[in-house]
Amino acid sequence: MLLLAALLPRVMSAFVTPALAADAPAPVETVDIGVIKNSDISVVQRRLYSKNGKIELGVALGALPFDGFTFAPKAQVTGTMFLSEKFGLEAHVGGGYGLKTARYTYLESPAYGVAVEAYRYLADVQVDAHFSPIYAKMNFGKKIVHNDWYGLVGVGATLEQSVLPAANIAVAPGLGVGIGTQVWVGKNVAVRAELRDDVMLEARKQSGTAAIKQNAGLMLGLGFFSGGKK
Repeated sequence: MLLLAALLPRVMSAFVTPALAADAPAPVETVDIGVIKNSDISVVQRRLYSKNGKIELGVALGALPFDGFTFAPKAQVTGTMFLSEKFGLEAHVGGGYGLKTARYTYLESPAYGVAVEAYRYLADVQVDAHFSPIYAKMNFGKKIVHNDWYGLVGVGATLEQSVLPAANIAVAPGLGVGIGTQVWVGKNVAVRAELRDDVMLEARKQSGTAAIKQNAGLMLGLGFFSGGKK
C-alpha cells in the first residue's frame, strides 16, 4: 500500500505533463527593426484612372480677360500624349477675337482722342511639356472624385491684329506657362480647368517698336482619353 502511494504521483505526472505541454502556446519570436522614421513611411493609394500611354483630346472655351485694352473670348483644341502617369507632350490650337474694353473706348472718345496701339488676339499655336505630379481624391458626401493637378511649360506663336484702323497683323513668338486640374467624370472623360499665361515679343508696325505682351487666360473644357497600356 505504501509502495502504491509512492508510485502514484509519478504515474500521474507522466500523463499530465505532456498534455499541458501540448496545450501551451508556442513561443513568439520577435525581430527588432529599430526606430521607424517618418521618411520610411509612405501612403500608397489606388490610381483608378491611369494616363500612362494614353492620348487625350480636349476641347475648351474661355477668355483672355486680363488685358487693359481688349477682352478676347477663346476656343481651343488640345492633344496630349502621355508618356507616363506624370509626364506628357501637349499641343493646342486656339482661336478667338479681341474686343475693345470700356477703357479703350473711353480713351479713343472725343473727350481724350488717344490712339492706343493695342493688339487684339486672333489665334495661337503652342507646344508644351505637361507635368502632373499630384493625383488626388476628394470626398463630396458619399461620392469620391478623382483628379490630378498639372503644370505646363512650352513655346509657341500668337497671331494678333492692331485695333487701330490700319489693322496691322503681328505674329509674336513666346513662352507659355500654366497650371490646371483634371477631374474625372467617367472612365475616359475628365473636366479640365486651366490658367495659362503666354509672354510674347511682338513687333508693332505702326510705331516700329517691339513690345513684351502677356496673354493670360482661363479655360474650361472636357478631355477624352483613348488607348493606354493594358
